[in-house]
Amino acid sequence: MPSTIPKAVLYYSPASVWSAAVLLTLEEKGYADDEIDRKQVNLAKGDNYDPTFLRLNAKATVPTLVVPMQNTLSDDMDSRYKALTETEAIVEFLDKSRSAMSRTHTTSALPAPALAPATIAFSMKSKTIIHYLHSELGNPNNLRYLNARDDASLRSLSAELYPVFQQKQQTLAQYITEAEEEKIHASVKTSNFWREKKSAVEVLLSVYENGGKAESELDEDAKAQREEFFKEARKAWEVDLRDILIKVNSEIIGPYSLGDQFSVGDLHLAAWIARLVKLAGGTYEDDGQTAIGKLENHIGSGFALPKDFQAEDGESKEARPGYQSKLGAFWDAMRGRPSWNKVYGQGIY
Repeated sequence: MPSTIPKAVLYYSPASVWSAAVLLTLEEKGYADDEIDRKQVNLAKGDNYDPTFLRLNAKATVPTLVVPMQNTLSDDMDSRYKALTETEAIVEFLDKSRSAMSRTHTTSALPAPALAPATIAFSMKSKTIIHYLHSELGNPNNLRYLNARDDASLRSLSAELYPVFQQKQQTLAQYITEAEEEKIHASVKTSNFWREKKSAVEVLLSVYENGGKAESELDEDAKAQREEFFKEARKAWEVDLRDILIKVNSEIIGPYSLGDQFSVGDLHLAAWIARLVKLAGGTYEDDGQTAIGKLENHIGSGFALPKDFQAEDGESKEARPGYQSKLGAFWDAMRGRPSWNKVYGQGIY
């Protein structure tokens, strides 16, 4: 007899970096495919700005996990729900909701390993790493939008992103117009949110629109916009990300964040580093040395992380052949996990 216990609903995008962290969590925790409903949100079309979705998540971000409240789980009462909109909170919820101590009804017979750090010290280290990964300085989405520092790379980036940003602009303009004409009901807060997002989209859209043109073809305003774009891109990649990578690499123990045991911070780190390596031209097939090497080269100016990790015991940690960065070792460790293959088997994103 099928269970009437309500299920959580995950709103996600297959191309979303932080959605990947949640998908990795589902695999690592052994959730069955039927235990959580999954609904795709088409970010390219601006589905996340739909009024219906905004009622779930006013920030218009994915992943969003809508979960039934624990005190409304019995069969004889209507369930009530709450939405978790922060990746860290979603991962933590999924970790706790499938364990020997949880009251969650499960159809999976797979193990449910505890991923929370076992000690206060490790918990603090894990939170520090996660904080770096989700900081604005290390924001992988911003780095995607700013992934060009010369005319040639801007031409390529614009060809990829101009249609996406054009669609977002059109979707937001449509919602604003429909709200003004009272074809849809939207609060002042929601209307202002749409206008703010539309303005932000149009700043990049204007750069991408001219991305295929030579500098000599641009008017003075377009030249100034491109110059400002390159300035922000250089800061994002060559200063801010460089600093975050150094901090993250120094914090992790290796091969995983907290040493040999896989833990909650690794779910965030895996999704984050996969996006960065993808932006640097890396692929699913790359080993750790190659993947992180491509990222280092993409940052430029001779940047290189310390090659101070060695898997075997009894060796001093020196920068010589056979040693690699801790992030390189982490990449290799993740490549051996079934969750990595399930989420990224068709290519990193």
